[in-house]
Order: sequence, then C-alpha cells, then structure tokens
Amino acid sequence: MTQPGRSLFRHPDFVKLWSAETISQFGTQVTFLALPLIAATTLNVTPFEFGLLATIEFLPFILLSLPAGVWVDRLRRRPILIAGDLVRAASLASIPIVFAIQTATGQQLLTIWQLYAVGFINGCATVFFDVAYQSYLPSLVERDQIVDGNAKLETSRSAAQITGPGIAGILIGAVTAPFAILLDSISFVVSALFMVAIRRHEPTPEPRIDEHGNRPSMRTEIAEGLRYVGGHRYLRNIAATTGISNFFSNIAFSILILYLVRELAFTPELLGLAFSVGSVGFLLGALLANRVASRLGVGPTIVGSAVMFGPAALLVAIAPPDLAPAFVAASGFLGGLGGAIYNINQVSLRQAITPQRMQGRMNATMRFIVWGTIPFGNIVGGLLGGIIGLHETIWIGAIGGLFSFVPVLLSPIREIHAMPEPTADDAAAADEAAASAA
Repeated sequence: MTQPGRSLFRHPDFVKLWSAETISQFGTQVTFLALPLIAATTLNVTPFEFGLLATIEFLPFILLSLPAGVWVDRLRRRPILIAGDLVRAASLASIPIVFAIQTATGQQLLTIWQLYAVGFINGCATVFFDVAYQSYLPSLVERDQIVDGNAKLETSRSAAQITGPGIAGILIGAVTAPFAILLDSISFVVSALFMVAIRRHEPTPEPRIDEHGNRPSMRTEIAEGLRYVGGHRYLRNIAATTGISNFFSNIAFSILILYLVRELAFTPELLGLAFSVGSVGFLLGALLANRVASRLGVGPTIVGSAVMFGPAALLVAIAPPDLAPAFVAASGFLGGLGGAIYNINQVSLRQAITPQRMQGRMNATMRFIVWGTIPFGNIVGGLLGGIIGLHETIWIGAIGGLFSFVPVLLSPIREIHAMPEPTADDAAAADEAAASAA
C-alpha cells in the first residue's frame, strides 16, 4: 500500500483500477443513449413499455443489493469486479448479434423482451460490481487518499459524460444504435483485463464464527447491515436524501429521452450534444469537490451540494421548445455540479467512518435504499407519462426533487468539518448491529 501523502498517479494498482473504470464509463455512454433509442425508434414502444425498461434495469438493486453485500464481505472483491465486467460484456453483445441476424434475414428478431433481459442481466452484474468496487477502494489506498481516489474516479465519469454522449450520438447516427452497443461490450472486456493486471494481494476474508462455532446466516448478516445503516447518525440521513432525490429525479428522467425525441424532435446527435455540454458540471464538480470540502467542511459541503442539485429538473420542465437544448444542457450542468460534489463527499464519508468488516454490507444497504427508489420512480414516471402526459410528468418529478436536501440539513452531518476516521462509536454501532441481528 502507498505511503500517506504519495500521489495516486504513482500508485500502479490504483491507476489500473482507474483506467478500467474510465474505459468502461466511456463505453457505457453509448448504451445510455442507444438502449432507450432502440426502444423509442427501432421498436416504437409505448410510454409504459419505455419506462418499464429503466425499471427492469434497476430492479436488481432491490432484489440483490443486500445479498451482494454479504458476499462482498465474505469473498475477495477483485474477482467479483472481473466477473461483473465479463457478464455485462456478454449480455450487451447479444444485441448487435441478434440485430445483425435480423438485418441479414429480414425477420423481426430484436424485441423489447430482449432489451428487458439485457437490462436485467446488466443490472444484476452491476449490483455486485458496484458494491465490490466501493468496498475495494478503501483497501487499495490509504485512508487520507480516499477522497482523492473518489474524486479521480468521478473525474473520469464526468469526462465520459461530457465527451461520451456526443461521440455516442455520432456513432449511433452512423452505424445505428444496436451496432453501437458493441463498443460498450468491448469496453467491459478491456476493463476486466485491467482488473486482472492489479498486483496487490487481496487476502480472502476470514469467515466469521459465532459462539456456537457456526457461520452467521445470510439473513443475519443482511440484518446487521440494515441495522448498522439505519441506526447510524450519519448514514441514515444520507440514505434518505439520496433516496428521495433518486425517486423524484427518475420520475422526470425516466421519460426524458422519449419526451425530447417525440415532442421536441431531438435527433441522436442533438441529444448527445446537449448531454455532453450539460455534463461539464460533473467534471467541474469532481475537480472542486475536495477543495470545497477543505474550505467549507465536509458536512456543510454535503448539505450545500444537496440543495444545489434539487432544482435541476425544473430547467427541463420550464424549457421553451425553441431553447430546449440549452435548457437541457443547463439542467445537466447544475445537477452534475451539485451531484458530483455531493457524491464524492458522502461516499468518502461513508467509507471513512465504516469499519472494514462492514464495508460490503454498508455499501450494499445504501445501494438498496438509494438505488432501490429508482425503479419506483421509473415505473411511476412511465405510468404518469401515459396518463397525464410526458411534460406534466417531468413537472411532478422536478417539484418533488426540490425537497430532497431536508434530511441531511436536519442531521448532525452539517457539523462535520474534517473527514473523520472510524470512532469507538462507529465500531460499537457495528457490534451492536451484529448483536441485535444474532
């Protein structure tokens, strides 16, 4: 492991992890546009079917997040990351393969059901990957490098969101959406190869044994994670703010592309351009996150950034048709700026205060709560889009999202200044959660 203060640029294993994530993030931007465009244009689905696609993609975060946290705490994390990349590569590759056969034979083979299947499989692999990923970083770098590591990873994601959609829009326009997805499949293979190249030895976690000589059941360990997050003075409020934000933002954004394509006549190239310009906010937020927290304090930064990203969807709701691209870009900029600063600092805070033995279950429980609200937002958005209209649905999501900052504002998080280390209270909370679940 690196010595404290050493630059992460000279940390070869972190650089490999960072490279893997950067490559897959750029590839993911293609699928981000291509998959819904296949549904909206190639398959011409209904608003409900369109919203259901996003719901199915996130359904695994409800079904698998908590068991995934247990497995991540029981197993080595790097093999989980490699397997997650390869499963997603194979799943995505099925779309261009079927579409190529369809093009050659003239038969209608690609269906919304295949998109549902790919979305669900990718979601399952992503659950395990994300929980392992967030739990792996604190064991790869020093504690005082966690914020820097998260900021660099967020910078890559932001850079991908800035340039990726524009490239994706051009690529989709040139070769069609189904064939463009092949690029994302390849990116996951390359990401897996970088993970394989990491040299740092990761020991297999020692199995936990209770006083009777038995390993705790999965149900018991899941309950420990739930009790730890639910009883923690910081984590429960972070979960509430993020979950509320995700629910309302996805009511609006679940049908956003459908609204832009069908009612405002956005082309793939214009979609890519608007999202790329808007994503400059993510990059700026990633670059500023550490500096803002150093100046204002970790807690005030988390609260302030949560206030900032709330109004972003309002810019889409009020956008006049002739200026819609500019308003969509501005919405993405504001949401990205606040969201990047918020995510880097709240994820780093979670990682810093949680004992290593609880990292997997803490991250899984947080994912279960904050990502678990996304499918409900998507399905509500799809239903409302078909009943009251696409524009009206965006208004509902925008208004609800304005109040997502309230839980962190009313919590002791606002009093945190320097990034804390696990305290005796944090360890006691983990022990109490284990004792209560036993």
